[in-house]
This record gives sequence, structure tokens and C-alpha cells, in this order.
Amino acid sequence: MIKDIDIKKTTIGEIVANNFATSKVFSLYGIDFCCNGGDTFETASKKANVEPSAVLDALAQQEASPEKIGEIPFNLWPKDLLIDYILKIHHRGIRENGPEISELFKKVINAHSANHPELLEIQELFLDSLAALESHLLKEEHMLYPHLYRLFDAISNNDSVERFHGASVSNPIRVMMLEHDAEGIRYRQIRDLSNNLTPPDDACNSYKMLYLMLAQFEKDLHEHIHLENNIIFPWAIEVESKL
Repeated sequence: MIKDIDIKKTTIGEIVANNFATSKVFSLYGIDFCCNGGDTFETASKKANVEPSAVLDALAQQEASPEKIGEIPFNLWPKDLLIDYILKIHHRGIRENGPEISELFKKVINAHSANHPELLEIQELFLDSLAALESHLLKEEHMLYPHLYRLFDAISNNDSVERFHGASVSNPIRVMMLEHDAEGIRYRQIRDLSNNLTPPDDACNSYKMLYLMLAQFEKDLHEHIHLENNIIFPWAIEVESKL
């Protein structure tokens, strides 16, 4: 509950981890809760150039609303279940939706790039993102997450576990977070080029659908990054320190 914490001194990532529904408010105000989840509420509001009081009012209204859609208590899930969710929902989603968006890009560019050359740069950014994400996902699936499953089993069974390739798990986590930051920058560039993913007046239905799909892809990526940066990764570092 928002009222139970000192929100001005709490990080954005912690707020969203405790109540994922708040992510809707932060997204509305352009506040980055995933890649920059370590920022305090006041710092994040300043970076987004919004009045903290306006965001607080919106958070209060959201909390008082009877609609609880999206309020998934991810922070209360067992961590192995949360990793399963990331693998089966987010990793699969990127691999299924990415190629579909890529094909739609070709159709829209053929019809509209003459009047909207920015589409070519947006397409390049998106394709770069897919390539970088595939490498990122493979590192998580084959290196990091198997170790995190072992950490979960060890803490659950009061057992020991070997260190990650003889070193701290914080090392690969740092790399993953840097790659998350790179994606955050990439999608901010896409939004800048696309007028915040707003279709132009002459957009056909395919053009409109492309921007809707890009927006959903970005939203899912933000959830993915949030779950790792603000819940899974801090947990793994803490657990390792206890074993």
C-alpha cells in the first residue's frame, strides 16, 4: 500500500515491486520504473519533468479505484515461479511477437516510407533490439537462470551451492542490467522518432497496428526488465550473501 511507505524516499522499483498496478501511473507520466528503478520517487519525477504532487494524486486515485486489473503480486511469488513466468511469457513473447512486428514493418515501409522516412530508422532500431535481445535471452537461459534455480533450491533446502563460475552472481547481473539500460535508451529513441508512437494523419490500418504492436512490445519489455532488475536480481544477490 502506498500510504504505508515513505514514498518520497522510496525507489520507483520498490514501489512497483510492492504494487505492480502503480506501473500504469508511472508509464502515464513517462517515469522509468524498470531501467532506472533505483531512482527515488522525487528523483524520477524530476527526470520526467513532472510535478511529484500530480503523480502522488494519480497514485492515490489508482489505489482507491475498485479496478485491480494488473495488480499482480509478483513480489510475493516464489522466485522459481517468477523465473518460470519470465521464461515462458516474456522470452517466448519476444521470439513470437518480434518476427511478426518485423514483417509488418516491411509492409508499412513499402507503403509509407516516402512520406515518413523516420520509419526506416525506427525499423533499424527495432531490428537491432531483437538481435541484442536474442543474445541477452540466451545468456539468461543457459548461464544465469540455471544458477538462480540452484540458489532457490539451496535456500529452500538450507543447502549450499557453488558460486557462479567461481565468482559472485552480481557480475553477470551487472552485465544484464547494462543491457537492459541499452534497451531502455533504444525504445526512448523509437518514441522520439515516432511522436510517442502516435500514427500520423495519413496512417493506414497497418501503420496504426504497427505502432500498437510496438507499444505492447515495449510495455511487455518494461515488465520483463522490472521483474529482473527490481525483484529477481536483488533477491539473488541477497541469497548468495547468506549461503
